[in-house]
Amino acid sequence: MNDGNRQCAVCHRESPVQQWRENWNVCPCCDHHETLSTLERISLIADTGTFLWHEDTLGKRNPIGMAGYEEKLDQNALKAHQEEAVVTGSCLIGGRPAIIGIMSFLFMGGSMGTVVGERITRLLLDGAQTRTPVILFTASGGARMQEGIFSLMQMSRTSAAAALLEEAKVPLIIVLTHPTTGGVTASFAMLGDITLAEPEALIGFAGPRVIEGTIGQKLPEGFQTAEFQMEHGFIDSIVPRSRLKDTLAWLLKVHTTKPHATKEHATKPHVTEEANHD
Repeated sequence: MNDGNRQCAVCHRESPVQQWRENWNVCPCCDHHETLSTLERISLIADTGTFLWHEDTLGKRNPIGMAGYEEKLDQNALKAHQEEAVVTGSCLIGGRPAIIGIMSFLFMGGSMGTVVGERITRLLLDGAQTRTPVILFTASGGARMQEGIFSLMQMSRTSAAAALLEEAKVPLIIVLTHPTTGGVTASFAMLGDITLAEPEALIGFAGPRVIEGTIGQKLPEGFQTAEFQMEHGFIDSIVPRSRLKDTLAWLLKVHTTKPHATKEHATKPHVTEEANHD
């Protein structure tokens, strides 16, 4: 980045930083989608002034007593400008109510530990109880190794909550962002009624070498891209950021009745105001 310009990681061309911001971190030259912060994601999709933070008292958890883990959590909170790898809340999108969860890869690679699993489980149960559509933006490297078996348990907990949401006939919309892998892909990220993805997002479970070593076959090029997944029926649509809010608003419109005000859950944010554009 030089003289107010920013270089694209893919096409390597430079564009003004302001142009990147106005384009929601999408390269003006090649349409490559860079990462959005949680606050930027909220600004992109939520009607102005309608987002309400879900409050919880979960705090930090170190279920297996790993040395140095709590300090690592503090360091990642400063880096990501939020308390954990997922933020939850409610908002209006195109005048329609939704409950949303946004994962951040900046916080320990978006890994799913007990707090992340609990927040997502509560989010899904809230949607079932209030009959409000749920939208989850995924970005993760998988289960959090520092929490051992407790992190793996979150796969079954979130999947069970997603099943209850389906039982209540409440829509679950998943938006896969780059990257979505590991235990998140193997659980709630692939259980949506509607599955969208951002262009060129990496979507998979394990790395190519692990898979090839397991099945003993050479994998096709680009098999973990959003485009490949849609071609093979795992994704319903690839939606660029410029059309994401309108697409979500339309989906909420056809899957809900009339708009109504969202219930205020809390005013305390899980994301600090220091989070800015890159």
